[in-house]
Amino acid sequence: MRITRLAETSSEPMAADHFDGAVTRRDYGAIDAPSGTALRVRFPAGARTYWHGHPGGQVLFVTEGHGRVGTRDGRVERIAAGDMVVTPPDEEHWHGAAEDGEVEHLALSFGDTAWAEKVED
Repeated sequence: MRITRLAETSSEPMAADHFDGAVTRRDYGAIDAPSGTALRVRFPAGARTYWHGHPGGQVLFVTEGHGRVGTRDGRVERIAAGDMVVTPPDEEHWHGAAEDGEVEHLALSFGDTAWAEKVED
């Protein structure tokens, strides 16, 4: 068993070439089986990811605030604290904060993230 304590992590900025806005993250370390990562990610109002997918899928647990998730078929859903979003393997999607408030989520991502282009309004 491995427990990563909040006090053992620090907030870091995310790469500006994949996000709009000043998005930060806390890295909780690698997940051994299946291979992946666990990140706590905070988006300020209006910030979001670029289009991306994960070969093993992704699970988001919304811990604070409210935001949005979108898929290539044009579906955009509002998400809020307490919601869980499960993205199937290789489904391209984006997620981030609503225009009127920030959101934080725990992201469990399986496999290397395949980044694509910026999301256009």
